[in-house]
Amino acid sequence: MEDAAMPPAATLDHDARARFQALLERHRGIVLKVAASYAFHPEDRAELAQEIATQLWRAFPGFDAGRSFSTWMYRIALNVAISQVRGQALRQRHAVPLDEDLHDLADPNPGNPEADQQLRLLRRFIAAQPPLDRALLVLYLEDRPYREMAEILGLSETNVATKINRLKQRIRSAL
Repeated sequence: MEDAAMPPAATLDHDARARFQALLERHRGIVLKVAASYAFHPEDRAELAQEIATQLWRAFPGFDAGRSFSTWMYRIALNVAISQVRGQALRQRHAVPLDEDLHDLADPNPGNPEADQQLRLLRRFIAAQPPLDRALLVLYLEDRPYREMAEILGLSETNVATKINRLKQRIRSAL
């Protein structure tokens, strides 16, 4: 529900719309990475990316320009993705099949079969994680500071550090 003092996104002036479009374009990689981390088929990725963009647009009137846009964007994108995963889990009680052509979560090393295999294993590991752990891994691979991860996910920095260390240990064991 929108705040009565805050105009809905549809009534934003032309400058605000242009500012939103420029910010969205500059940070579109965030939307694409989150969508690729939570949706495994091209149509699902496109649908999730569109839903994230829609929710960003709806929330834009409440964006505090004094704060980091990318942090705000990650928070909304991950919340939309996690909500979608949870909704799907309620409808489907079986595992999601993996798609070999997932968008890159890290830069591939073309021509290096060993690196490609490690990247595929990492993608599978991430895809098998619960939504919050997946979000942490996406942010960690983006080299986001623990403070920013904590703000995006609504956790304490200590909790983020603990969870990241546990995930690193599980990755070492799995790979």
